[in-house]
Amino acid sequence: MRYLLLAAVLLAGCSSPAHVAGTVVEIEAPLGLPPVPIPPDNPPTQESIALGKKLFFDAILSADDTVSCASCHDPKLAFTDGMPTAKGIKAQFGKRNTPTVLNAAYYPLLFLDGRAPSLEEQAGGPIANPLEMGQTHDVTVSKIAKIPQYKIAFEKVFGPGAVTIQKISMALASYERTVLSGDSPFDRYLYKNDQSAMNAAAIRGLKIFTDKKRGNCSTCHTIGETYSLFSDGKFHNIGAGMNANGEMTDLGRYEQTHIDADKGAFRTPGLRNVGLTAPYMHDGSVKTLKDVVDFYAGGGTSNPQLDPEIHELKLSGQDRADLVAFLESLTGKPKT
Repeated sequence: MRYLLLAAVLLAGCSSPAHVAGTVVEIEAPLGLPPVPIPPDNPPTQESIALGKKLFFDAILSADDTVSCASCHDPKLAFTDGMPTAKGIKAQFGKRNTPTVLNAAYYPLLFLDGRAPSLEEQAGGPIANPLEMGQTHDVTVSKIAKIPQYKIAFEKVFGPGAVTIQKISMALASYERTVLSGDSPFDRYLYKNDQSAMNAAAIRGLKIFTDKKRGNCSTCHTIGETYSLFSDGKFHNIGAGMNANGEMTDLGRYEQTHIDADKGAFRTPGLRNVGLTAPYMHDGSVKTLKDVVDFYAGGGTSNPQLDPEIHELKLSGQDRADLVAFLESLTGKPKT
């Protein structure tokens, strides 16, 4: 990751109790992505990013020192885990598929149900979740504070003072904002006008993807004129995760809002590197990209909260193969 230096040191008037010290750096977004949104109370520095990365890969954040953030968000698997649902300490499994950290910096709400309003708020959740890392924040702070190397690193980032869960979360968030993926064949084709960047099948798939009468995919997986996040950041019930009786196995966004229309709704995932993040859907129930396309072509599973944009699509076998080819063209080179 290449950082462009910005001259400045944070003023002490920051609204957050924890203040980042040091020279702020800019996180350069790759082709196809917009500028990375940065909260004013947690600007990135080289030291905060390095500390966050060290914490991200350290199993000390879990109760039995066996699970790190990277255990579920493995860089070798496009920052996912390749399993239907996340595996935590004591071989416990949660009920939801692990979303990639790639480009998480752009989501207005984090977690598949949107329960965290920022990466800072999200970062502390898995640590304390009994099915994931299973460690209270107090214990986490105590363990880290006893390690001299961490004590020195935290003081470099935040200045003198005790280690806190807020500082841990801020450092993790700063690193996660650097985990980006763009500059894919799609980006070079659309934003650099490189007609050779995508093959013929992928180009046909792009046309289907954006055609409201054929694929209708870009309604939620948005494509812009100068950048594409492939997510509207909203929550939709697409008819996934239903049992044999047609009942929802996970209420999704409803658990946070208690609004009936949100039952079974989950945040629209971005699609970059989607060819590397199988299995799919919030419960990991769909194994391949071909299966995903077939699922949408079938109109999902009917239920009272099914999004009106989800309906049967008349796609030939060639159309479906072309859509898969397009989705595979979204694989870029992550900047980590």
